[in-house]
Amino acid sequence: MTERELKDRTKAFALRVLKLIDTLPDTRSGRVLAGQLGRSGTSVGANYRAACRSRSTAEMISKLSVVEEEADESAFWLELIGDHGMVSVAKLDALSREAGELTAIVVASRKTLQANNRKSKIQNRK
Repeated sequence: MTERELKDRTKAFALRVLKLIDTLPDTRSGRVLAGQLGRSGTSVGANYRAACRSRSTAEMISKLSVVEEEADESAFWLELIGDHGMVSVAKLDALSREAGELTAIVVASRKTLQANNRKSKIQNRK
């Protein structure tokens, strides 16, 4: 997946999250979950864009770790919304799956960067 494709995918995820939170009930728990999911779901794309503008490999690894945390946190809030019964689990399925896939993609990218960074450091010592 290219950088552009992942930027587009994380932006689409944020938009889907925003549309979902607009449907949550205007109750105390609905507002809490809407706020939490809104922050984490939109943060995935914003932090991925920041990672793409990193000035070093170490900075990119750090920023990708934040993206990973936010995508996983979004999955948690989606699970909680479903478990609470605010939205049916079936209606949350595609968005929950996307949160999991984004988490997995970022984990794989971060691990690849870390491995390449280690190799580079070893080769530079020789």
